[in-house]
Amino acid sequence: MEAIIIELKKQKFRGLGTVITLSVAPPANQIQLQQAEQMINRYEDTLTVNRDQSEVMNINHQAGIAPVQVSESTYELIKTAVQVSRKHLGFNVAIGPLVKLWKIGFDGANKPSEEAIKHCLQLINPDAIELSDEEHSVYLKFTGMELDLGGIAKGYIADAVKQMWIKNGVQTGIIDLGGNVLLVGNSIHDDQMWNVGVQNPVKDRHIPIGILHIPEKSIGTSGIYERKLVIDGHEYHHMFDSLTGYPIANDLASVTIVSNQSIDGEIWSTIAFYQGIDHGKELIEAEPGVEAIFIKRDLSVEVTSGLTESFQLTTSLTS
Repeated sequence: MEAIIIELKKQKFRGLGTVITLSVAPPANQIQLQQAEQMINRYEDTLTVNRDQSEVMNINHQAGIAPVQVSESTYELIKTAVQVSRKHLGFNVAIGPLVKLWKIGFDGANKPSEEAIKHCLQLINPDAIELSDEEHSVYLKFTGMELDLGGIAKGYIADAVKQMWIKNGVQTGIIDLGGNVLLVGNSIHDDQMWNVGVQNPVKDRHIPIGILHIPEKSIGTSGIYERKLVIDGHEYHHMFDSLTGYPIANDLASVTIVSNQSIDGEIWSTIAFYQGIDHGKELIEAEPGVEAIFIKRDLSVEVTSGLTESFQLTTSLTS
């Protein structure tokens, strides 16, 4: 009897500042892939801060002037981001002015002056954001403040695509938003589990340091290797410390979060990276349904207790 080979249908396109790859297994087809691409593009139009016009940029343009009413979905996402930011654990939705000051990963990337950084620190306070549940409005109290949903939007969008796919009958799929991966249903392997590579921070894209063998989950990574600026031999990465105005300084190269929802993975990868391996690991261990892989700059690896059986290092880390 011949084995039946099932091939995933794929769609690849640029969006959200990265390369997006969507995959589904039959009986799903190109229709579900196109629906997902359209949904992602709609969300990008609404949430981006890399264009002059969007719902989020409308808020930023009115900073210090007036509240701005937004759609319910945008409001709920911003509210979630603000609530997390006010815990002051390392995630900060008000980080926009600092991101645009350094421009790491964009044209004009530079190391700003101390004076510019100090001025910026006064504008990245999430406690200076007013929310109105009744009006679905957002008000940034001071001129120059800017929201940046880059640390949460991909997760939110991936979760929305998954919900739509399940509603439309997709049984097996992969939502890959530039390395933020959300799995849908069982895999096509005999054991119905998924094998997902975790990026080696010093190797080319898609060369893993280890493999996760897991059921349907979200896998999201925050790391220093995607966008960086080199000045006088010193590397500056794109993950900023709201207290100093400089890139986060610790010995981590990346943190990968395994969770049920992609939005949680985005939030916790940022927090765990900021907190460092000791306190970050402690926080993750206390968070139900969330696990983490910490990779240091020297390529040593630590995982939280829930991944000891499901994560395996590849045979060679440096060759």
